[in-house]
Amino acid sequence: DFLCISLVNGFTQLRYNLGDKTVILQTLQKVHANGNTWHSLSAGRTGNEGYLDLDGINVTQKASPGMNALDTHTDFFVGGVSSLNLVNPMAIEDEPIGFTGCIREIVINNRELKLTVTDPKGGANVGDCDGTDCGYAVCKNNGTCQVENSGFSCSCPKDWTGTTCEQSIHCSQNMCGSQALCIPQPSSFSYTCVCALGWTGKYCDNKIKFYIAKFVGNSYIKYTDPFYGKRDLQYSRLSLNFTTNQTEGLIVWMGKSENEDNDFLAIGLANGTLKVVINLGERISVPLMHSKYFSCSDERWHFITVVQNQTCIKVYLDEELILFEDIDPQRKYTALNYGGICYFGGFEIGRKVNIVTTGLFQKEFIGKIKDVVLFQDSKKIQLMKAEGYNVYDGNSGN
Repeated sequence: DFLCISLVNGFTQLRYNLGDKTVILQTLQKVHANGNTWHSLSAGRTGNEGYLDLDGINVTQKASPGMNALDTHTDFFVGGVSSLNLVNPMAIEDEPIGFTGCIREIVINNRELKLTVTDPKGGANVGDCDGTDCGYAVCKNNGTCQVENSGFSCSCPKDWTGTTCEQSIHCSQNMCGSQALCIPQPSSFSYTCVCALGWTGKYCDNKIKFYIAKFVGNSYIKYTDPFYGKRDLQYSRLSLNFTTNQTEGLIVWMGKSENEDNDFLAIGLANGTLKVVINLGERISVPLMHSKYFSCSDERWHFITVVQNQTCIKVYLDEELILFEDIDPQRKYTALNYGGICYFGGFEIGRKVNIVTTGLFQKEFIGKIKDVVLFQDSKKIQLMKAEGYNVYDGNSGN
């Protein structure tokens, strides 16, 4: 399988093969090869239907029945490859040669690649295209870059300050503690402090301990499983206690959540009902809904356990088996490759639950979580030892 974007006789071409046939799309217009015109290119596929857009002019390949997943496990190459004989002959029209020109702002599945000296895994014969210290997007938040003798300077819009316009003026004199994030509130010309795990107070300067995690919205915990390398991923298990008065919310997402190809097991609430979703591969998300009674938003403690035995999923609520389903009797994918990452209550600040979960869950969890156990571990995980923000002691004030 491959997906390749190339220049052919001045036209941009997208070629991809999902395992059966090679699909070829070509732009209607040529690119300007004068060395000073920037072009905007968008290309990709949904299932086996491809699209290629150059400067707003779109070409689409209507899908015919066939394969619909791109199975690639290689590195991602930009501008050339480490060895040209690695290129599949069907991926390009003529003999492969490296790209000569400038590339900036590469976004893959909504994540921007950092085209710096240090961020890529490797490379060769690549220089700074701009040729000045201003480079690309040095000044943040629509700041304007000027080249100076000593390097560069940024002139910032009215609400921003700092050498690269990276800081809100509302946060420039903030009193948030070192374990906090300052979130500007432009409408009230002020700011709020968002506390890291183990801290509380208006300025996040009071240290706390907790065993019950209280999520207030815009909260999350990201836990890294130290035993991930030793787990048998065909037999996963997750259990916890939760309480809430909300009818919507993501309680836990077991998986990396970096892109749509990541496996995951998720537990949350939808319309007051318990919802469990699992994806063992090929983006096939299987939602399991429990609709016997609407009892999960009643501010009582509920104990949930999800057991994955290859493709068989069992869900226990308050020690009663409420769901039991074989999500793929063909046993095509049987392991939960969750990357050793578990999110509780939501995702990093700025990442919206409904977007990250592609609508499977609508919002962050508001409520309390305790007694989280992974697999058959003898000890509960220590939520306080993880990364996170805006999580408080669930023991205080009930």
